Amino acid sequence: MLSHITAASHEALGIMEELEHTCPHPRTTLIEPAIFARETSCDCRAPHEKLSVAQARRGTPVDRPVRVYADGIFDLFHSGHARALMQAKNLFPNTYLIVGVCSDELTHKYKGFTVMTEHERYEALRHCRYVDEVLRDAPWTLTPDFLEQHKIDFVAHDDIPYSSAGSEDVYKHIKEAGMFVPTQRTEGISTSDIITRIVRDYDVYARRNLQRGYTAKELNVSYINEKKYRLQNQVDRMKEKVRTVEEKSKHFVYRVEEKSHDLIQKWEEKSREFIGNFLELFGPDGTWKQVFQERSGRMLSYALSPRESPCNSPPRELSPLRSPSPPSPPARWYNARPSPPTSPKGASASISSMSEGDEDEK
Repeated sequence: MLSHITAASHEALGIMEELEHTCPHPRTTLIEPAIFARETSCDCRAPHEKLSVAQARRGTPVDRPVRVYADGIFDLFHSGHARALMQAKNLFPNTYLIVGVCSDELTHKYKGFTVMTEHERYEALRHCRYVDEVLRDAPWTLTPDFLEQHKIDFVAHDDIPYSSAGSEDVYKHIKEAGMFVPTQRTEGISTSDIITRIVRDYDVYARRNLQRGYTAKELNVSYINEKKYRLQNQVDRMKEKVRTVEEKSKHFVYRVEEKSHDLIQKWEEKSREFIGNFLELFGPDGTWKQVFQERSGRMLSYALSPRESPCNSPPRELSPLRSPSPPSPPARWYNARPSPPTSPKGASASISSMSEGDEDEK
């Protein structure tokens, strides 16, 4: 069993090596950038019959990928470029995407000055995930010899006529040969749009780069403009500081207002509690009135009904000038003692009888 597995693995390795020699295949990993195309001819050695669009869409053998070519300037490489290459890569199930990048000389001659150099543009394309091969110094117009040399099956580009180099559409003969496959442009993004933004806000970007350490000479800025930009940067920094202070002040005022509101609310709650307690104590039906009435009633009852004298109080002595009266029997003395009055009228009557008795004794 082990011998069969070993033989099968060796056979698979042999097939893979054979495929590598016959035709470059799309990258299975993304740990390396795309390769540069050779200037002489294509490395593909597999039989290269002409394919129709229908045949390519049905699929091709692994050793016969559909070779799609897309060319351009790709200055300031952006998402619109990447989306166009993504569409070209996914036109067919088995696609090998070759991207041609025009040199600075051709671009400056037919289209205009670029921001990035040709080597920077080559490297930008090499690190796009959809690109399998980069063709440097690509021709401005595609000839049959060029297509045959690089075994190109189809050319991918947007369908808008591209007038240049004295031609109304440089892809007209490709379309007539049935080798053109259209892609869609991404609206709202292009190299011209990016350059327009920079030119429109030139002062902003010049000030930005001065702040980052670039010199006026590097930015091609005059002495007067440099001083103006630096003064504007200082003014902006002062405005930012003032704005920061204002924000902090607003935050502080907000916190003070919040604390004041809490204090006022607590003061109102305490005031209502104090007033309620005061009314409960000193109001018309308060506790203090009830206590006062109870104490006033007790004091009045004590005043109107005094307590009896204690039994062991000393007897009253008689004056020596008076003649001693005959002693009365003890029982009569105690029985004759008037009982304490139960009302104010009774108290006044008992006092009158006692005074009359004293007069009789005299």
